[in-house]
Amino acid sequence: MAVLIKYPKLLLLLLTFSLSYLLFSGSVFAPFRAYVLSSGYAGTFIAGAFFAYGFTAGPATAALLMLAKGQNIFLAGFLGGFGALVSDYLIFRFIRYSFADEIEEFSRERIMSGINRCTPGLLKKYLVPVFAGIIIASPLPDEIGVSLLAASRNISIGRFAMISYVLNTAGIFIILLIGGML
Repeated sequence: MAVLIKYPKLLLLLLTFSLSYLLFSGSVFAPFRAYVLSSGYAGTFIAGAFFAYGFTAGPATAALLMLAKGQNIFLAGFLGGFGALVSDYLIFRFIRYSFADEIEEFSRERIMSGINRCTPGLLKKYLVPVFAGIIIASPLPDEIGVSLLAASRNISIGRFAMISYVLNTAGIFIILLIGGML
């Protein structure tokens, strides 16, 4: 008999954050932590790439916290930010080109037309990118913020790359600073 879980995705997300805590704080995973620490700057790049995805943001944050003490924080921040940019770029391209027809069709739906009519242009122009930027800079799932930017016709790939890199690098740099103080 199958057991149904009401919120399986949220449970999985909670489990990844719990695993991250165990990896960072428990002595049971000492060999894994030693492996992460030995990965050097390549590990920082990979952790940055995983920082961008919802279900891997927790473990990536734990890895960045572990790596912070043994690395130049500035170089590590730039490399981790570049790793996150690569992941965000993949999400951006996938959303922009694979979902283009559905985004276009959805924007013509009655509810979206009403929202577009009622929302002032300046608010749409600035609020969505600011909201997306906050999501991208945080360890929250970048998929949401990147999707908001990819759905916007006003943002070029180059501009997106610049925004993604700066915000992810800032978020990773803050994590590395915290890790350096622990």
